[in-house]
Amino acid sequence: MSGDGQPRDHWFDDEAGPVVRPYAMTRGRTSHAAQHRLDVIAVVLTEPHVADPEADQTLSPEHVRIVELCRDTPRSVAELAAELDLPLGVVRVLVGDLVDGELVHVTRPVPPAELPDESILRDVINGLRAL
Repeated sequence: MSGDGQPRDHWFDDEAGPVVRPYAMTRGRTSHAAQHRLDVIAVVLTEPHVADPEADQTLSPEHVRIVELCRDTPRSVAELAAELDLPLGVVRVLVGDLVDGELVHVTRPVPPAELPDESILRDVINGLRAL
């Protein structure tokens, strides 16, 4: 029951909103084959050949929105989740679908462990200055 005494739909949570929506958006999937590449800092960019994502009848409105958001400005998976107001897991599945359809591509920043040590960079700078 809602606060006004009326029966509430059991698929709605007053604080969380519709319960079924993310499940329906991902067609029940909680992960995607490409998900191992889709961490929160992975950057998504729309492929240049994609003209009008709305013309593709197989795409959901959320898929179309991701393609549009990433057309001019690359965005991280975390930014997309915040912009779309969707759980991170749902956005990962949706982006994975778009990668499979070759509508977007994903790049990953270099992990900090693979970056050169700061002391090496300082030695290179000092060496260049010495020339």
